[in-house]
Amino acid sequence: MKGMILAAGKGTRVKPITHTIPKPMIPILGKPVMESMIELFVKHNINKIMVNTSHLSEVIEGYFRDGHHFNAQLSYSYEGEIIDGEFKSKTLGSAGGMQKIQQFSGFFDDTFVVVCGDAWIDLDLTKAIEHHKEKGGIATIVTKAVLTEDIHKYGIVVSNEHGLITNFQEKPTANEALSNQANTGIYIFEPAIFDFIPTEGEYDIGSELFPLLVEKNIPFYSVNMDFQWLDVGNITDIWDVTNDILNGKVNGYPIPGTQIKAGVWVGINTVVDFEHCNITPPVVISSGCHIKNGATIEGPTVISANCIVDSEAIIRNSLIYDYIHIRDFMLLDQKTVFDNYCIDRDGNSDCFAKMTKESVSSVMKDALSDLSTFTQSTTEK
Repeated sequence: MKGMILAAGKGTRVKPITHTIPKPMIPILGKPVMESMIELFVKHNINKIMVNTSHLSEVIEGYFRDGHHFNAQLSYSYEGEIIDGEFKSKTLGSAGGMQKIQQFSGFFDDTFVVVCGDAWIDLDLTKAIEHHKEKGGIATIVTKAVLTEDIHKYGIVVSNEHGLITNFQEKPTANEALSNQANTGIYIFEPAIFDFIPTEGEYDIGSELFPLLVEKNIPFYSVNMDFQWLDVGNITDIWDVTNDILNGKVNGYPIPGTQIKAGVWVGINTVVDFEHCNITPPVVISSGCHIKNGATIEGPTVISANCIVDSEAIIRNSLIYDYIHIRDFMLLDQKTVFDNYCIDRDGNSDCFAKMTKESVSSVMKDALSDLSTFTQSTTEK
């Protein structure tokens, strides 16, 4: 079968991380969320996959290439425009991106699946497709029941006793909601859907295409399924998802490294002496790290690849991404450290100066320079 992954968005709610990488490439325990989606597609025999890209498209395309190492065929549809001889990002919306592909090659010639590239799911796609074919509608939305207190976070799907969709509510309050079925951003379509999408320009699936189908009384359905759905819509979601995985609330998500004791996973080529460090699980320490004696790490915490944690540093309930040097006397409590930024749980960030890959690779150089300066100063005195 054929599928499509929506990966063109700018990820404004996940800034400043998306200054550097596009949202589908945000790693959860070292794995980009979009990689998990490709693996799910292939597991259910969806191995011809289109990906629409725009913001930082080269990062996505450079990582996944043609998809052969995932036993899939991948192709990309870039959304942008040429201004002064340079390509500039300009998205077409989820439905507009689908139509651009269809106008170019007629790629979608049978039942196909469309998903967002910023979530991890363990959905039985085969079962969902079977349900879609049984109903015979032009489209099917996979929904999931959400708690009353979470309804305001989602687009709500309203359907009758046969699953026929009759209405949509965009993030209603719990009192206003006519159901508790959230739109998960997982769609199954027939090629006839393109008759209802403009051939050019920006057009959205949720806010424009689906309301149009309701208005025109075109039969399409929802299917409520029980599955794990980890959405990384904002900075808080990234933390919540990681926290749930480390605390055993998510079944089947791979935790990298070797579990050397209860709740502690360590990668290869990592130096850490557990007898002389204060480590409270759950903690993941990835490959190539150096945790110096005396360092304090309290879980749930993830320290990604090639990081250095000095002896007097304290890290609590935090996510530390690749190539970060946590120096002596620094306290990180409920922070996400990414590139030059230290981000709190509400998404507020400050520049995290001198904590990039360059500072890690030059630690020894800095130390020698400090020693030289100290020696020169002492000699002069």
